[in-house]
Amino acid sequence: MKLVSRFEAASRSTTELHGLLKEAFNAFAAEPRGSQDRDVALTSIRNIEAELAARVPGL
Repeated sequence: MKLVSRFEAASRSTTELHGLLKEAFNAFAAEPRGSQDRDVALTSIRNIEAELAARVPGL
């Protein structure tokens, strides 16, 4: 999976972010422990969740 940066996450809609979060979670679960791809997926999850948390609910 390609890394989703905070900058990229900020440019996506909330619906798109939820879809990317699902993709990142599935990629994380599929990769073996300690692999670079798993680390990238985990970083993407953190970036996406941080962006979702920063948004005002209901907007």
